Formats: sequence, C-alpha cells, structure tokens
Amino acid sequence: MSAAVIDWAVVLAYFAGTIWLGSRLGRGQRDLEDYFLAGRRTPWFAASLSIVGTETSTLTFVGVPAIAYTGSLGFLQVAAGYVLGRLLVAWWLVPAYFEGRIHTAYELLAHRFGERVRRFSSAIFLVSRVLADGVRLFATALVLQALLPMPLPVAILLVTGVTLYYTMRGGLRAVIWNDAVQLVVYVGGAALAAWILLRALPGGWSGAFPELRTAGKLGVFDFGWNWTRPYTFWAGILGGAVLTMATHGTDQMFVQRLLACRSASDARKAVVTSGILVFGQMALFLIIGSLLFAFYAEFPPSTPFESADQVFARFIATEMPAGLGGLVIAAVFAAAMSTLSSSMSSLASASTFDFDRGETRSDESALRASRLLTAGWAAALAGVAVLARAWGSVLEAGLTITSITFGPVLGVFGLAAAGRRVREDHVIVAMVGGLAVATAARLLTPLAWTWLTPLGAVVTFGLGWLLSVNGGRAATR
Repeated sequence: MSAAVIDWAVVLAYFAGTIWLGSRLGRGQRDLEDYFLAGRRTPWFAASLSIVGTETSTLTFVGVPAIAYTGSLGFLQVAAGYVLGRLLVAWWLVPAYFEGRIHTAYELLAHRFGERVRRFSSAIFLVSRVLADGVRLFATALVLQALLPMPLPVAILLVTGVTLYYTMRGGLRAVIWNDAVQLVVYVGGAALAAWILLRALPGGWSGAFPELRTAGKLGVFDFGWNWTRPYTFWAGILGGAVLTMATHGTDQMFVQRLLACRSASDARKAVVTSGILVFGQMALFLIIGSLLFAFYAEFPPSTPFESADQVFARFIATEMPAGLGGLVIAAVFAAAMSTLSSSMSSLASASTFDFDRGETRSDESALRASRLLTAGWAAALAGVAVLARAWGSVLEAGLTITSITFGPVLGVFGLAAAGRRVREDHVIVAMVGGLAVATAARLLTPLAWTWLTPLGAVVTFGLGWLLSVNGGRAATR
C-alpha cells in the first residue's frame, strides 16, 4: 500500500469521526440558545480549549513556523501580549456580559448607545470575520495542495463542506467539543513533526543549537522603538494585548464561547487559561520553524521555496513517514476546521440576533432559518478563499484585517465603560474615523500591523470623547 493511500485513509477516518461527533452532539436542540450558545451549560475547560482551537488556524500551522524560519522567536513577545490582554478581558468585560441574558457582544452597545451602534459594530464584525477567515481557508487549501495533490477549489470545497455539515447539525455544542478534539489532534501532530525533525537532524537539538544561536534564530526580546517592526517587545506586549482585548473581548466568535459558559467565573477561567495554552502552543510552532531552518541548512531542498509559508508543508509532504504524514495532514485539517466552524456559527448568530431577531417565529422556524444563514456564510467564506490568492503572507494578511477592524469596536466599548454620554450618530462617526485612520496607516505608512488595533481604538475613543464634549456644550446653549 502506497504512502499516499495510507495518508488518505487516515484523513478520511478523521473526517468520519468529526462528522459522527457533530451529529451525535446535535441531538435534542430545541431553540436558538441550544443552537448558538449550547444551552449555556458548557464546562469552562471545554470553552477554553475551544477558544484556543478557534484562534489557531492553518495560518498558525504554516505561518508561525515561517516567522521563525526567516527570523527568530520574537513572535513570543506578541504571545505574551495575548496573555496580558486576556487577563484584562477577564477583569473588565466578562462581568458585563453576565449582568443580563445577552446573546452577542454587541447587545451591550445597544443598551448603552442604541440599536444603530449595535448593528454597525456587528456589521464590522461580519465583514472582517469573513475576510480574515476566508484568508485562513485559502491558507488551508494551499497546504492541502502541497500535501494531497488536488485543485485549489476542490480543497476549499472539501474543508468547507465537512465543516458546514457538523456545524449545521450540531450547533455550538458540536463546534466547541470538536474544537477541543481538534486542538489535541493538531498540537499532537505538530509535536510529532518536531520529534521527527529532531531525529532527522545530526546530533538532534544539541547539534542544531550552536548553528541556530549563531544565525540569531533563538532571540526573543527586541526592546527597540522601531514602529515599522511588528515583533518588538513594546509592539508585542502593547499591540498584542490590545488586539486580544479587541478579539476576545468584542469579537462574537470568542465572546460566544464565554456566553456559553455556566457563569462569569467559569468564563474568566476559560479566557485566562486559553492565554496560557496559546503561549505554549506558539512556542512549539516557533521552535519547529527554527528546527526547519537547521534541517534545510543541512539538507537543502531540491526545489527552492517560493515563500516561507511553504516550508513546513514541504517537510510534511516529503519527509514524514507513511501514516504519520496522514496524522499531520489531519492536524492541518483540524486547525482549519476549528476556526472555520466557529466562524460559521458566530457569523450566523450575529446575523440572527443583531439583524434578524425572528421574535415572531416559532423555535423550529428560527432554527431552520439559522441553519440556512450558517450555510450562506459558509459560501461567503469559500468565495473569499478563492479570491485571496494575491494578498501576500497569509499569516500577516489575516492578522492585519483583524487589527484594522476591531480597534474601533474596542474603542466604543471603552467609551461605554467610561460612562460617556455620546449620541448614537456621533459614536458611528467616531468608529468610521477609527477605521479610516487605521486603514490609511496600513496603506500609506510603514507602521507595523501590531500597532493598528491600538491606533484604531485610541482614535475612536478620542473622537467619541470630543464629540460627547462638544455635543454636551451644544445642548446647554
């Protein structure tokens, strides 16, 4: 039996298990709370694993090793910022989400500023999530082309189809528990690849260490104030923390998991633990990138790499033993599907609760409409993936989209927390201003992507504050 047949058998077995689990967990759904919030009965550890699984896509699987392959371990500074940001989310935003019985992050903004702000914020989420996760789906298709020869559209349809099936059948409960299983699969696959790399290197880690140190591959800290470099200490800690506050505190894809927990205390445990797990995971993938540098320095590839994003995929395709390669390919699928399923569910939930509430519908009718919305968003994600070929580095493309769009939303949450009385139209003007400035900074300046979220948040907060002051003065005249 050929290695390709063995690899395909492993991948198909993984697909079958995923579909079975999703179908089984989908039993007994009665209403939208069951479908979108898993009945608010999710254990905190499952929510935490799901958060990590959701944010770790194929971008992480191929992009983070590529960063270390071409640079150093400096991305750990950003990962440290992720941990700090989650601590702030647990302290600041989680309690607010459990004061009432809300369904999306943006319901808080409706209570404070009005329905138009809620819908505008939700619309920003919908657009940015489709773009960013469409890029992630494209990255997966690129990897699958290298591992299991197939046309790009076929790879996109394969991943989208399997993920859509269990997401529609099982709702958020299936998404969360599949995420937890998928996290184990792809971290295990990455650890297996690291072990094989070490065995393939002459002298193992001790043999590779001097070369990596000489090449500067093991450096972590950069305390310079270079605003164009994304992986300095200050950009990592401040930019990473603010980006995480924006995503894990205001992005419905992550807030949905917190709302599915039994209590605010459980939600806090989930989000803080996820930060610790992500830091360890990023360290693993960065070390893999360093080992790949040592491996290909010792055994140069027969065909040069077109981009660093291809390095890990090439190693899996050409160096992994039969069967074990299939496990790592399944890990790539797992990384993609965990993010994709979460994206489909959160996009459908925001569409349902923030735009099409369906208050007059029966539970059965509302469930049917929500499943159709899930399928519609799956099609949109696949469409973006097909169009994403010319967007540059897949990791930084995905992170840049998120960095630009979620800063203004975080700025509005800051205005709400500060208790500012800002008119609804002024809040929207402030958000548009934040988006415009962050976008202009990305297109017209060399400012690193790690600073885009803080920039958008500060501009939005500042404009909202100024408009509230001027509005208050005008009202007293």
